[in-house]
Amino acid sequence: MPDEIIRHLSVHGLRYSYRTLPQPSPRTEPVIVLGGALQGMYGWPQMDEHLGPRAHVVTADLPGMGGADPLPPGTGDDILYEAVTGIIDDLGVPRVNLFGFSYGTSIAFGCARQNPRRIARLVLGGVPVHISDAQRTQWGRAVDRLGSSDMEGLATLTAEALMCLDPDRNVHRRELARRYVRRSFLHALTHSPHAARSLRRALGHRPDFSGGLSGVPALVFAGEHDTVTSPERQRAFAATIEGSRFLTIGDSDHWVVLERPDDVADLVARFFSDLPLEPAPALWPLSAALPRPRARAAGAALPRTGG
Repeated sequence: MPDEIIRHLSVHGLRYSYRTLPQPSPRTEPVIVLGGALQGMYGWPQMDEHLGPRAHVVTADLPGMGGADPLPPGTGDDILYEAVTGIIDDLGVPRVNLFGFSYGTSIAFGCARQNPRRIARLVLGGVPVHISDAQRTQWGRAVDRLGSSDMEGLATLTAEALMCLDPDRNVHRRELARRYVRRSFLHALTHSPHAARSLRRALGHRPDFSGGLSGVPALVFAGEHDTVTSPERQRAFAATIEGSRFLTIGDSDHWVVLERPDDVADLVARFFSDLPLEPAPALWPLSAALPRPRARAAGAALPRTGG
């Protein structure tokens, strides 16, 4: 595997960095991966494995994430859009493929809306289109633990608030994902000087997914048991993107990228390489053998798998 390259940039005086895993013979445009609030540039090994043979894989510590400078209070998302554009410019390419997950979907979507000519293809997963007042209250209780320095309690509450814990809904590797998310939050909160501020901003963030999008081929996917924002609401959002496709992935919740990591990475690699999606393992249930899903019209959902 080629050696990674780390580049350091700045936007409005804020330092940040990105990592590139170069591919000697890429078959598609570079892929920039934008993840959750505390997911930095080293949180996507499955993307390296599945996308690495096809494209340059780019992951980043944007301002407010990982080892980058913290975002000043009250900073809007425009500065993050500029940071991503800075990466594209530094790569020296006209266009990139853009993958956003969870918190990262608002950044990816905003970048695509602001400058669609720079985005070859767009994939968004676990899109937090709608957050209820009850959810914000629950997350607020978790953030309140910051004042008491109860990092373990905060990590536990935050992890569980973002997962489907209903025992009657089948979620593949749920307990493993819960432990991983909790441990990742705890590590970030105890090792990063601004992780607490970043988490507070993310949980209180009100992203704008309005306005639609055209001119960019797009795929939106959701875990069938996503309790952060329901698949139905994510499907409605996908319909605002001209010509998009929406997929529901079975036996998973909001953390589908952890519960079915290889399947999600394979699906993303297929879309960015213009390969058929229907044979993708992500569209097959893990708990039962069902017929192959049939392709639907653009913007429509495929049949639910699993559950």
